[in-house]
Amino acid sequence: MKIHALIAEDEALAREELVYLLEKEQDVIVCPSAETGEELIELYMEHEPDIVFLDVHMPGMPGVEAAKKITELAYIHAPLFIFTTAYDEYAVDAFEIEAVDYMLKPYDTKRFQKAMARARNRLPDTKGSNTFKNHDSPSAAKLLVDDGERMVVLSPESIYYAVPFNRMLEIHTDHNVIESRMTLQELEKKLQGFSFFRTHRSYLVNLNHVQAITPWFNGTSNVTLKDKNQTTIPVSRAARKVLFDLFES
Repeated sequence: MKIHALIAEDEALAREELVYLLEKEQDVIVCPSAETGEELIELYMEHEPDIVFLDVHMPGMPGVEAAKKITELAYIHAPLFIFTTAYDEYAVDAFEIEAVDYMLKPYDTKRFQKAMARARNRLPDTKGSNTFKNHDSPSAAKLLVDDGERMVVLSPESIYYAVPFNRMLEIHTDHNVIESRMTLQELEKKLQGFSFFRTHRSYLVNLNHVQAITPWFNGTSNVTLKDKNQTTIPVSRAARKVLFDLFES
């Protein structure tokens, strides 16, 4: 698997040094670089890198704040962050968002290789590998959902989609809508191994019930489901490519 790496660094020499080190790695593809936090967010949305080398101090939005924004925007897997700076007192800030590593300038080749090794150990084998798998016997599997009054038994295949609404999670099935206090992330974890996919940060969709995918605007799309209401679900720009790859595979 090729690793896509993106550099966010406003100092030209530091940026060029990282590009040089990354280009020597045979399994790395270097994405266009950012010079500000705002530019980093735009490039992340376009290229969806696996690893971001991020300077703590940049003009405008600080590196740590940009990393938090990207983590919020991530629909499948957030990238791994390796922070870079000339000041070691900022290490605590970096590790608050679970950075993979922290590199001091000027860069040392061995230290860089150690950071890359840590990143490789934490990368999934395949992007989105836990979001779309065919279960061996989905009809036999059952899911317990707490609706606040009782535990409801559901077949994962009966679920069309789930979306948070009014501090509850609405789980739309082929017969009714179940309201649960669990989070969308908790439901997604329970459904790993089945054909569910986060088309948007607020929507978890059963891909077996998708009837059509239509373009919308700005690189986004909509999916239309096979339910009686022909429900339309938004697909984010970041999730769109992964969604098409899943169907094509």
